[in-house]
Amino acid sequence: MSKLISIVVNCYNGEKYLKKTLKSIQNQEYKNWELIFWDNQSSDNTKGIFESFDEPRFKYFYAYKHTTLYEARNLACKKTKGDFITFLDSDDWWYEDFLSSREKFFDDEKYKFSFSNFHYYFEKSDKFKTLTNIELPSGKIYNSLSKNYIVAISSLIVKKELLEKINFFNPEFNIIGDFDAVMKISKMEECYTIQKPVLVIRIHGNNFSDQHRKMYFKEYKSWYSMQERDELFFNNRFNFQKKLLRLYIISLVPNFLKDLLKKK
Repeated sequence: MSKLISIVVNCYNGEKYLKKTLKSIQNQEYKNWELIFWDNQSSDNTKGIFESFDEPRFKYFYAYKHTTLYEARNLACKKTKGDFITFLDSDDWWYEDFLSSREKFFDDEKYKFSFSNFHYYFEKSDKFKTLTNIELPSGKIYNSLSKNYIVAISSLIVKKELLEKINFFNPEFNIIGDFDAVMKISKMEECYTIQKPVLVIRIHGNNFSDQHRKMYFKEYKSWYSMQERDELFFNNRFNFQKKLLRLYIISLVPNFLKDLLKKK
């Protein structure tokens, strides 16, 4: 019997792109799944769009209060019944083989989590771009991710028991909660990687991390300071430090440009 896969979609005022996202779930070739849809107290037509789908595998939950993104993800995860949990942001979409491409992974005890290549969709220019044409790392990937973190949460599938082991996501983070979780599990377990793009990450003017560069830097700095100084971390500390410096510089760019414009 095929494994039950729990799909978590967290949404807050996501009506603009939601229909395409939900349709991509409904069209999956792999059929044994459930959708846990967590509405974080949306004030737009999110609920109406969800209810327009006549799909018994779609399960709707309305938050009792508005929470941070990763607290909302944790609450949604606790509603899941599947052997595996996967996530889809409400502005992204999957290709039909997103789940079916992992069937070998679902039955292989060697691997506990999986991610894939993907396409970026740049809404402004209406163009697609592949994340990478270089072979993605598999197996023990902590060292590789330390150099170049390329795991999109919408590409991620994790054994539920592994997420439970790390107590799901750190709710103190607003941007890097999935990075933190993946780095934890990549220390512990091997990864099954799908080389071809099986989903699309939409890039538009409202992407949260693009709007909160200073927050991104502060969260990464906090993450760095709380890491256990074990051998894996020690061997990769310069990669983390370079990323920290880059995020610091990026966090200054908007204000720097504003100052330049004022002088002209």
